[in-house]
Amino acid sequence: MDTLSQERASFLATVAERIVPEVGTLDLNGRTRFFQIIDEALRARSPAVRRQFGSLLGVIRWLPLLRWGTSFERLAPERQHRVLSWLMKCPSRTLRQGFWGLRTMVFMGYYGQPETWESIGYVPRVDGNEALYA
Repeated sequence: MDTLSQERASFLATVAERIVPEVGTLDLNGRTRFFQIIDEALRARSPAVRRQFGSLLGVIRWLPLLRWGTSFERLAPERQHRVLSWLMKCPSRTLRQGFWGLRTMVFMGYYGQPETWESIGYVPRVDGNEALYA
C-alpha cells in the first residue's frame, strides 16, 4: 500500500463493507489484493486526484459529526448506510462524483479478483471473439 496509508486503508475497508458487504468476508490474501488493486488504480491517477480521494475519505469520516456527533466508523451500520446514500444523491456535484468514483474503486478492488468471479456468474472466455465471429 504505497498510496494508501494504513489508517486510510483501514477506514476505506469500513466504507467498502457498506458498499460491498462481501469485502468483510475476504481472507487476508483477498484483503491484500483488494488494497493492491485500489492502490494501483490510484497510482495511475494524478497527484491531484489522489489528494481528492484522500479528502473524500476525510469528508466521509467526519461528515456524520455534524448530524450524530461522532465519526463514520463509530456509527451503527444503518446510519453509515444513510450517510453513503446521502452522498450518492448529494446536491453537491463534486461530492456526488467523488462518491461514485470511490464506489467504482471499491467495486474494482473486490470484483477485480478472480476468486470473486464465480460468485457473480462471470466466466471469462479466452475464445470470446471467435464465438462472436462464428
